[in-house]
Amino acid sequence: MIELLNKNWSNSLSSIFSEAKNEIFISSPYATKEGSNFFLKNITKEFQSKGKLVFLTNLSPQNISQGSTDPKAFDILQKEIKNFSIWHLPNLHAKVYISDKSKAIITSGNFTAGGFYNNFEYGIKVNSLPHSQIIYNDIFSYSQLGSNINAETLKIYLEISEEIKESIKTQNKEIKSSASNRFKELLSKAENELIKERLNVGPVHNIFSKTILYILGKYGALNTEQIHHYVKQIHPDLCDDSIDRVIDGKHFGMKWKHYVRNSQQHLKRNNLIELINSLWKLTN
Repeated sequence: MIELLNKNWSNSLSSIFSEAKNEIFISSPYATKEGSNFFLKNITKEFQSKGKLVFLTNLSPQNISQGSTDPKAFDILQKEIKNFSIWHLPNLHAKVYISDKSKAIITSGNFTAGGFYNNFEYGIKVNSLPHSQIIYNDIFSYSQLGSNINAETLKIYLEISEEIKESIKTQNKEIKSSASNRFKELLSKAENELIKERLNVGPVHNIFSKTILYILGKYGALNTEQIHHYVKQIHPDLCDDSIDRVIDGKHFGMKWKHYVRNSQQHLKRNNLIELINSLWKLTN
């Protein structure tokens, strides 16, 4: 059964939050403290102590500098929810809220005051267990392309984000090149912190290997150039075109593409993918 949701869609969201007993999975690129307060207001005390909250988001520094995301939202959730995990995936755009894998809301609304109260949003509520399970599996697969942010990294990121906000205030009050340079340094520092955490799951070719399997499963047989296109779409932070691979003074092209090639060969050796007529495909 599908229910259409309009501007007051947050009423339906509050109901699936309050009904949850085991797990809530949230996918929202933007999040603020108002979103976290809304969530905590609507869950039960039992869920707060025994339930599991998984949050997929986009912690890219640009979102913080633009005010779209406030990392304090996750600090609040981390302190109040005993079993909480946060995943970072660049280019995430999906806004999905899933309760116990049995009910799901797909909407235009982010985990923010604007999304819940102010904006004219629209979406659907899915009350079907089989369809909610499919939605859950799809969003879970998105999270596995990203990285799990641990408590220590989140703490460091919170400190950097506060510095970014202060730097923005300084620039607004008085335009100085030094303030602008400091702002750029902070953005770079935040980005590097996220990349470091993403690589904690293993060498970059492991990340690309999982991504290639996902891409071929979704789009079917692709040539290497097409694979490059989709890998860069999913991992723009790991695909820096300015970094060249140089061996004995000779330039061999973009370094990230060599990582992708190594991943392809690794998957091929393990009989997970095969190359037929210049197209890569999953093995049967």
